[in-house]
Amino acid sequence: MVERTVVGAHYGLRGWLAQRITAVVMVLATLVIVIGIWSAPPLTYAVWKGLFAKWWMGLSLSLFSLAVMLHAWVGVRDILMDYVKPTAIRLTLEVLFLLALAYYTVWALQILWRT
Repeated sequence: MVERTVVGAHYGLRGWLAQRITAVVMVLATLVIVIGIWSAPPLTYAVWKGLFAKWWMGLSLSLFSLAVMLHAWVGVRDILMDYVKPTAIRLTLEVLFLLALAYYTVWALQILWRT
């Protein structure tokens, strides 16, 4: 059995709730994206480019990207809390992972909202 020695009581409920909310957001965004692609005429390059230029597609992809990042963070944080025992190493890895997620999120949003 894995025992957590350094953890706040709020992590359990907050992590559980974040996982559920981000899962719902990812499912809904995926449905919007898939329905948008299926409802489009035959996908030539111009149609494909026009489909992804629409505001609702950009919003769906942005929400999907942010939900994936938060979902990944909750999972990685729990793994680090369970299996990395020296607190300094665990906190360093958490900070590095958060910085990588922040960088990727900004990069993904810049690509999605490019005009």
